[in-house]
Amino acid sequence: MAFKFMNKELVIVFVKNIQLGKVKTRLAKTVGDDNAVKVYKALLEITENVTKNISADVCIHFSETLDETIWKNTKKTIQHGEDLGARMKNAFKTSFEKGYERIVLIGSDLPSLTTAHLNTALTKLKYNDIVFGPAEDGGYYLVGLSKMHDFIFENKPWSETHLLETTLNEIKTKKATYDVLETLNDIDTIEDLNAFPQLMKLISN
Repeated sequence: MAFKFMNKELVIVFVKNIQLGKVKTRLAKTVGDDNAVKVYKALLEITENVTKNISADVCIHFSETLDETIWKNTKKTIQHGEDLGARMKNAFKTSFEKGYERIVLIGSDLPSLTTAHLNTALTKLKYNDIVFGPAEDGGYYLVGLSKMHDFIFENKPWSETHLLETTLNEIKTKKATYDVLETLNDIDTIEDLNAFPQLMKLISN
């Protein structure tokens, strides 16, 4: 009898439901809600393509409701928690409880993200407790765990420029092992968008 062994690696993607006025809100202040939605849709497509051919399992965590029009034939669920930290902590906790051993979580607003970034993060988790993908704004675009560490998601300065620094300092005091990927820039403002001409075209039409 053949047994199907479960994949021990998982990529979680946090996705906001596409609604006017609720996606890329900082960018929308400059380019308007309609253009912000155009940009976010393009970023979702990039992220979906990056996760298509990865060997790990993939699960999409939507902010409010399941959307079957994107990431077809992929596991989907809803985020749970009062703030970003709680939502990420719950996503990791439930995934570890399902038996996954190496879990990476990303957002969906990274035009430079590649499948190689995800594979590298999962490989680093074979030798480390934690892995981060640093963002240019001082936060991080990726966090991965090989064991549950609740403190990473608790009492943190979300959306502040010292988020990653604060988190790494705490990791060092806990004597957990960690590694980092290359620094990338996510899209939050018009200045961020200017670095990606293919996305700028979307708002000039």
